[in-house]
Amino acid sequence: MAENKQNGQPSQPLLSSSSGVVDGRANKLKSLNPVTGESDEPILVGFEDVSAAAYRIRKGVRKTPCDRSNMSETLKMDLYFKKEYLQHTGSFKERGARNTLLMLSKEQKKKGVIAASAGNHALALSYHGRDLGIPVTVVMPLNAPIMKISACRKHGAEVHVNGADLIESKEIALKMAKANLLAYINGYDHPDILSGQGTLGLEIVEEVPDLDAVVIPVGGGGLIAGVAVAVKGLRPDVQIIGVESERCASFQAAMDAGHPVKIDAIQSLTLADGLCVSKVGSNAFATASGLIDKVISVSEDFIALAILRLIEEEKAVVEGAGVTAFAAVLAGLLPELQDRKVVIPLCGGNIDSTVLGRCIDRGLAADGRLCRFIVTVSDRPGGIAELTRLLCSLGASVKDIFHERAWLVSSVFSVQLKVVLEVRDGEHGHQVKQALTQQYPNNLLWGLDLGFTASTSRITET
Repeated sequence: MAENKQNGQPSQPLLSSSSGVVDGRANKLKSLNPVTGESDEPILVGFEDVSAAAYRIRKGVRKTPCDRSNMSETLKMDLYFKKEYLQHTGSFKERGARNTLLMLSKEQKKKGVIAASAGNHALALSYHGRDLGIPVTVVMPLNAPIMKISACRKHGAEVHVNGADLIESKEIALKMAKANLLAYINGYDHPDILSGQGTLGLEIVEEVPDLDAVVIPVGGGGLIAGVAVAVKGLRPDVQIIGVESERCASFQAAMDAGHPVKIDAIQSLTLADGLCVSKVGSNAFATASGLIDKVISVSEDFIALAILRLIEEEKAVVEGAGVTAFAAVLAGLLPELQDRKVVIPLCGGNIDSTVLGRCIDRGLAADGRLCRFIVTVSDRPGGIAELTRLLCSLGASVKDIFHERAWLVSSVFSVQLKVVLEVRDGEHGHQVKQALTQQYPNNLLWGLDLGFTASTSRITET
């Protein structure tokens, strides 16, 4: 990218009369298999690739706002959110998808492309394929959300719901690609995908030029690779920090081994299902590994809490995979960023309504605002009323209650109650616990004894 000598900022990429943009990529992409999208050796993405991609996709992808967070003072850092959930299909994936589609040969644009995806990559390809007149086929696993399957079809894609998981779906897609001469687009490792995702980094530096760090969710590695190239290319002093779900830390495993390695990863075990990749991309890892300052993992509790905080404080609905970087801040895993200017991309907002409800409840529990206990009370008239009157006087709201009479070792005139309460905060929950302990000293099990999560116990226990 050329540099503006007056202000030191990148200017518009140089134009070529033949190809439109000079990006110097032809030679290094010769080894890329046009069907599988893979190569024998890793292909490194450079700053010029990201710069060219930014110019290429400028008319089709939204430049999302990067706004200062309402939680900056509370978190003791100057925090900015890059709101990628405001893209047409609700995620940053559009950047790489559009760039890759535009880089296809004329012949391949006519034949079309294929991809295996359970969500955002499929949506992005479907939307921009229709916009550019390129046929798109997506293979989605059987557990893919119905909402996303319907949205892909609405955007004109040919959708095949096949495969028990994403690995099986990819195998099916590769067979279809070979049989129908379609180009397979890897959603996190194709070099043109990486270049497109990197345009997010260019916008971050433009919108928050004096930033100190960018904290990025990590799955297959495509986003952090592209953003690292862009940000380090303009501001080498800026920290690049990656955050994974602790239930799928494949990038850390790759860093420990020095190359991508396969780990056990099951999407249904994490709220950040979009980051659940068993093996990071070879191109992404090779591009990013020398540019990343740190990679950490975060627990499910704080992912749920991050979703809740964004709803309450930022009025933003963001999916689990899109909030992991923010979750790390909430968990206190990045104390070195206090009093620093930090940018976090909120990568996507495509969360199922049923999952959202569960995340809110999980977040409330992690925040100490949902409490659970078991208590044995008299089953004679007035026994349960005595408990509810006490809870009412304490200002606690009963969210759920279950009666157990048959399997009790105590008196047949007793009933065991399993109760979920909503309280104002952790301190209020502790007050409720103290009052219940005083009223039912030998018949109460609270929080920690019931297998509550560590974060909940830490908040509500003394």
